[in-house]
Amino acid sequence: MTAEFTTGQIDAGRRLFGGPSRFIMGVAALPQLPPSEGVEIAFAGRSNVGKSSLINALTGMRDLARASNTPGRTRELNFFNVNEQMTLVDMPGYGYAKASKADVAKWQAVLKGYLRGRPGLTRAFVLIDSRHGILKADEEMFELLDESAVTYQLVLTKIDKIKPAELEKMLEKVEAAIKKHPAAFPVVHATSSEKATGIPELRAEIAGLL
Repeated sequence: MTAEFTTGQIDAGRRLFGGPSRFIMGVAALPQLPPSEGVEIAFAGRSNVGKSSLINALTGMRDLARASNTPGRTRELNFFNVNEQMTLVDMPGYGYAKASKADVAKWQAVLKGYLRGRPGLTRAFVLIDSRHGILKADEEMFELLDESAVTYQLVLTKIDKIKPAELEKMLEKVEAAIKKHPAAFPVVHATSSEKATGIPELRAEIAGLL
């Protein structure tokens, strides 16, 4: 199902993301993790799914999260402070083949360690490109989140690139797929960072986690 929010909830989201957001640090190994303080939310998704664009759209800061020109290049957990009220974590893009097995194993170990041992991690948002739907790499991420007992929620991206009828079918497929996953939250968000579609609702969802 898709989300519906009251005016008050939309306002709470606008206030949360209306303040300053700043980059804290990038983490490539578990010992580097900053202390877990308060609510932390994470964004996951395949390489080129639009994570950086979505984070920038949410915060209203065009260059806060920087997209790499090389898919799969970002191999750090990037931590951001949102209005001194919440920590946002940009997880490395997954599903990009041009990496050695040793590198992939190392990144997976860091991700697993983070997901399983982070007390403040309240929810993970998994981004799905609305043009392609759920792929094998996404299913692997769902399984990792299920195993780690981290509640996660799907966000369709780039909905401005498909027709409304196609979006409706995609929402139905995605909602049916996540019913099989115990840690998946049933509400799916549909967004376009370029057109700002769905951004106020996603902000409201996140503000509700505080």
